[in-house]
Formats: sequence, structure tokens, C-alpha cells
Amino acid sequence: MRKETFAIRGQIERSQFNEHAVPLYLTSSYVFEDAEDMRAQFAEEKSGEIYSRYANPNIQELLNKVSILEEAEAAWATASGMAAVFTTFATFLAAGDEIVSSRSVFGSTHRLLVDVFPKWNIKNTYVDFNDYSAYESAITNKTKLVYIETPSNPALDLIDIEHLAKICKKKGVLLVVDNCFATPILQQPIKWGADIVIHSTTKFMDGQGRTLGGLIVSSNEIIEKIKAFARHSGPAMSPFNAWVISKSIETLDVRMERHCKNALEIAIRLQGLKTISWVKYPFLPSHPDFEIAKKQMSSGGGLISFELKEGLNAGKKFLDNLQLFSLTANLGDTRSIATHPASTTHSKLSFEQRREVGISDGLIRLSIGLEHVEDIWNDLFQALN
Repeated sequence: MRKETFAIRGQIERSQFNEHAVPLYLTSSYVFEDAEDMRAQFAEEKSGEIYSRYANPNIQELLNKVSILEEAEAAWATASGMAAVFTTFATFLAAGDEIVSSRSVFGSTHRLLVDVFPKWNIKNTYVDFNDYSAYESAITNKTKLVYIETPSNPALDLIDIEHLAKICKKKGVLLVVDNCFATPILQQPIKWGADIVIHSTTKFMDGQGRTLGGLIVSSNEIIEKIKAFARHSGPAMSPFNAWVISKSIETLDVRMERHCKNALEIAIRLQGLKTISWVKYPFLPSHPDFEIAKKQMSSGGGLISFELKEGLNAGKKFLDNLQLFSLTANLGDTRSIATHPASTTHSKLSFEQRREVGISDGLIRLSIGLEHVEDIWNDLFQALN
């Protein structure tokens, strides 16, 4: 089956009731046939479910689908996207180790890197997102992994995964890519040489703002290490959330097609407005990394960023003027969402820190939904004027 078909038809085995839709397996534990069966499963000599923190049929179906979509061997599910980031870092890092990270990362990831891991003597070094010589120089014999987002949140910076992967392979470190904005429909980082891919399923994979979840996708060998850590530290996805997300993935391909179509049209129109300094969208020829986008992405995604000329107050006023758009701490929804990072998601960073990661006071991030494109545009146009 092609991937788009497997996303719909790749279901777990039917029960004795021959249901068409996969049922929910809301159970914390499972019954063993006898004492020997129980012993063999705990010894990992025999496969099977033991406890839903370890494995669950709904979660396994989701992992199967995402592995196929990402062209990877295996996957692991977590309770949130940030749980996926933390679990990945914690699996491979120990006191004295180092991380090299793109400067353009999500606010909570930044907090892990500068506040949480230093408490355990784990050092992070930031480099500019596309300065490949800086990545190579920053990697030392203590570096265990390089972490990037592409496209980044919220500035939509792009990194050439293949180029960076070659540097990481030469240096013997893991390359971890947050693929949340592109989804596996638009980009498969493992195909370009990444070792680990991370998703927040809360975004486009769910697509309707209902659940929290995270995914880690990689080789069998790496996922076995992540599983060993996660089974005992407990950042498990709930079976209900896995069931919802697995059903949502059935429509991910068609939803992303509409997200991308709407977003490109809106980005083109925004370029002509006098109140805006610049517009960033991966598939706009004006994007500084347009050629990278065309190389490793099949379409531009559902996110747009732009800068209002009048700065912080203009950003707040713009949000207040919106009528159709939702003001909410999320993205990747069927409903269009607007965010002003300087006063919300990145407000705890200093002005200098925000400037370093490309977040100006007038930066606006739009998550373009599935509404009619003219209704989306009309709301943006009236709010900007």
C-alpha cells in the first residue's frame, strides 16, 4: 500500500466482534494465560501487552502508522510533544555531556536547554540556524546530539537536513529533528539523514485541538533505548489520545493539502501590504531558504510569519482586531489561529534573547486553517487596517 492508503487502512487486527472502526482499549493492564506466559513476557522472551504504560493496542496502531509515514523502523509515543523532547534528551545524555542546538527553537525547549539540563551538568551550545561551520565547530568529544527544528517555531527558518546530517555523521553524534510543523506528509527527515524525529501530535496530527501527545521516530536500535527509559520514567500517551490521533491521521494528507493551499495564497497577499515589513513562508520565492524548502519539503505547510512595522503595540492591537481567527496557545488546527510571540510564548525571554532567535516585537505567527480562504483573508485584512 502507498503511505496515504496505509494511514487509513493500517489498523490493528479486528476482535471477535468484527468491528469496522478500531475500538478503544481502555485498560491499564492485561491478563496472562498462565504463570509461564507471565514470566516469558516480563523477560521479553515473548511479545504481548503487560501494562498500558508499556504497550497498548491503540498506541501500537498509531506507532505503526507514523513509522510508515516517516519511512522509519520504529516509534514511541509520549504524553505530549515536550515529553517527547525531554525523553529523547534524557535517554542519551548524562552529566558532563553536551548538546548543540539551533538557536531557533520552541520556548519550552529553550527552557529545558538553559534552565533544566544545566542543573545536571549538561551543557547546551546555541548556533545560528543555518551556520553549518558553526555546528561543526561547536561539536566536541562531549557532544552527544545536535537538535534542530525545521521549519522553526515561530520564525519559520529552514535548515538543510542532509547537509547537517553529513556533519553529524562525520562527528559521530545523533541528529534530532523536530518535524512538527511539516508533518511526515510534507517532510521525512530520516530520508535526509536524521537519526531521530520528534513530533507534537497535539498540532497537525490531531488537527482539531482535542488531545495532547508526542512521538519519537527512529531506528529499532534507538527506539529500544528510548523505550527502556520511557517505560520506567512514565511519560506515556493515553490509549484514548492514541485512538483519536490514529483516526485523525486518516485525514492528515488531505488536511495538509488544504492547509498548504490556503497558507500560500494568504502569504502571497500579505506581501503587498504597507503595514508589513516582511513575510516568511517556506514556499514563497522571497523566503531566504526557498531552495532548501523545495528540496526537502513537498509543500510549504500551514504556518506563516510576518512582521508588523509598528512593533509590540501593533501586534497586540492586531490580535484584538481579529474576529474569525482564534487567539489560543496552539497551532495546526482546522481553525485559523494567530499568535504574537513577543507578548505570549516568548515573553519570558529578554529583548536581546528574542532578537537572537529572530523574534522581533512585531512578529506575528499565523496557523492557517481549513476555512474558506476568502474568509481568512477578509479577517486578516480588516484587522491589519
